[in-house]
Amino acid sequence: MAEYNEKILDIKDLDITFKTTAGPVHAIRGIHIDVMKGETVAIVGESGSGKSVTMKAAMGILAKNAVVNSGTIEFTYTGDSGKKETVDILTKDKKWIRKNINGRRISMVFQDPMTSLDPTMNIGKQIMEGMIWHYDTPKEEAYAKAVKLLKEVGIEDAEKRMKNYPHQLSGGMRQRVVIAIALACDPDLLICDEPTTALDVTIQAKILELIKKVQKERGISVIYITHDLGVVAKVADYVNVMYAGKIVETGKINEVYYDPKHPYTWGLLSAMPDLDTDDERLYTIPGSPPNLLHEPPGDAFAARNRYALLADDKADPPMFKVTDTHYAATWLLDPRSPKIEMPGELKNRIERMKKEAENYGSKL
Repeated sequence: MAEYNEKILDIKDLDITFKTTAGPVHAIRGIHIDVMKGETVAIVGESGSGKSVTMKAAMGILAKNAVVNSGTIEFTYTGDSGKKETVDILTKDKKWIRKNINGRRISMVFQDPMTSLDPTMNIGKQIMEGMIWHYDTPKEEAYAKAVKLLKEVGIEDAEKRMKNYPHQLSGGMRQRVVIAIALACDPDLLICDEPTTALDVTIQAKILELIKKVQKERGISVIYITHDLGVVAKVADYVNVMYAGKIVETGKINEVYYDPKHPYTWGLLSAMPDLDTDDERLYTIPGSPPNLLHEPPGDAFAARNRYALLADDKADPPMFKVTDTHYAATWLLDPRSPKIEMPGELKNRIERMKKEAENYGSKL
């Protein structure tokens, strides 16, 4: 694993509530995430756990009904003067963010390219738009760079494709165009929100390889938002497991995959399809995520946790240190708690994952 020493994104104690007609929804509850230059960080968890909201806050594109209760989102970049600058995105207005951050220094690849592409504009104009808006790039120069970007993301006959509209392209090609748009202004940080959800398996692999290739060539940082642990295993250096608006486990990829400590992480890993499992049915985590309109007391995962302790109903567990880079928020790590091991089938599965990783040379 590469060593990273320059922090570009530092999210501390982020706490967000959404005002709704039914009442306040406490969607993000004290999140800490940091991202180093050139690093790949994954945020995983079920739908509704707060993954996308966290990253929208980092881009300054939260919905109008969002209220930031506390926290800072510090982003470090090279300013127009050539000097390093650090800003707290939460203190900046939308106009400043749109001009200095969105698309220019932090770009986002959304999960559905059909909703993020303008159906009335050809893709050439959509790729050129950011360069012209942010840097006043002359049209001829922007056009040449857009063609080059299309080639870079693996689209053949790029000049011809510049004139196409989104509906004229396949799903995989549309996703490549979205990546080209995201890279147009040479951002420092690329946020990929479920970038392979709507694509078939072969195209998924190509898109992941493409993002890895671009990251290596440009030295940019990448954040993946996903519920697919298979994707995470292929690309991430660090993993943050989210549940009910809170990070419940964080660590290096091999720590979280080979030595998971939180019962929710056990459930996510057990629910991955595996041809060699002894289980007759695919494992599913029982129950449903809590309704944060009515925030549960204690640990939000307690109702679904078959290893829950009495303490889980009374108090939210703090982050317990496993190693210098590995932390988990579960009372099972408290020295006073009974010693509970991960399920036997998951232990066997992890051994198979280790062997597979050795054979294929993945991140794990």
